[in-house]
Amino acid sequence: MEQRQPLPPFTLETAKQKIQMAEDAWNSQDPEKVSMAYTIDSEWRNRNLFINGRAEIVSFLTTKWENELDYKLKKEYWAHTDNRIAVRFEYEYRNQEGRWFRAYGNENWEFDKNGFMKKRYASINDLEIEERDRHV
Repeated sequence: MEQRQPLPPFTLETAKQKIQMAEDAWNSQDPEKVSMAYTIDSEWRNRNLFINGRAEIVSFLTTKWENELDYKLKKEYWAHTDNRIAVRFEYEYRNQEGRWFRAYGNENWEFDKNGFMKKRYASINDLEIEERDRHV
């Protein structure tokens, strides 16, 4: 069976490592690469969308990054337990009309024993900003 290090149960150090790996993957804006961190049947709630499985993750992220240009994400550790991690995040992007936004939110993650994320629940709010106010 394939594994994705680090594996649960997480320590503070390995939880932060997992968070940095996620941040790096998302900032690559490569939907296939990002999807490989999740179980084949991963369950997401992203804003008002429910996404299930890697194929839907790839489709969702492809559309996301076609519409969220100059995307840049920063994740921060919030808490963890044996196989769960909570993060706070913000990211900035420009839409196709050239308007800038900062999205704020929290994510709750649950991992399987092989280190793949099986659940991701994201609560996200967008705020329109001026380009000069960017800080991510």
